[in-house]
Amino acid sequence: MVNAAKHKRDGRIRRHNRLRRKIHGTGTRPRLAVFRSNRHISAQIINDEEGKTIVSASSLESEIRSGNTGSKEAATKVGKLIGERAKSAG
Repeated sequence: MVNAAKHKRDGRIRRHNRLRRKIHGTGTRPRLAVFRSNRHISAQIINDEEGKTIVSASSLESEIRSGNTGSKEAATKVGKLIGERAKSAG
């Protein structure tokens, strides 16, 4: 990896680890994890007590894939989709 890219990635990992020490999802109040790249966005609802992902949604899915998958509109679609799936999962 190029030195600047490695430094940026290491910083993101350090921030993630620092945040994960403070935030912990439970069955009654799960954690929402969102990952955004330049091209796509994905979200997961996670129960950390069981170590399981309850539901997930991504702009890579066929329902959302039409058009620009890294835009605000795609993020809105992913948010609505994960909300619907979370309601149906309870």
